[in-house]
Amino acid sequence: MPRYKARDVDPEQVRKLAGIGCTQDEIAVIVGLSKPTLRKHFAEQMSSGLENFRMSLRRLQAKKAAEGNVTMLIWLGKQYLGQSDRQEQKITEEVVTIERIAPKIALSESA
Repeated sequence: MPRYKARDVDPEQVRKLAGIGCTQDEIAVIVGLSKPTLRKHFAEQMSSGLENFRMSLRRLQAKKAAEGNVTMLIWLGKQYLGQSDRQEQKITEEVVTIERIAPKIALSESA
């Protein structure tokens, strides 16, 4: 795949790719730049696109939760409301008494 110069890449394309959730590796391959060059010249566009992607995901999650999706309600509660699963552990204590019985040794008297 040919490599391009940063000036040959449309910044809006980088923003849109980040906006649909593409990783930096994927964007670099698509636009024909190395990852370091991509980060150096298009950090703002990638950040903006990623924020748009996150907003879209949150919107969809909220919609699913509003529709009664219990799994999504639980997940959002954990993420934003500090809720968590509680596991109860019941600890019982049992006292065991061990009685030591000394063996009786029969001494035989030798004649």
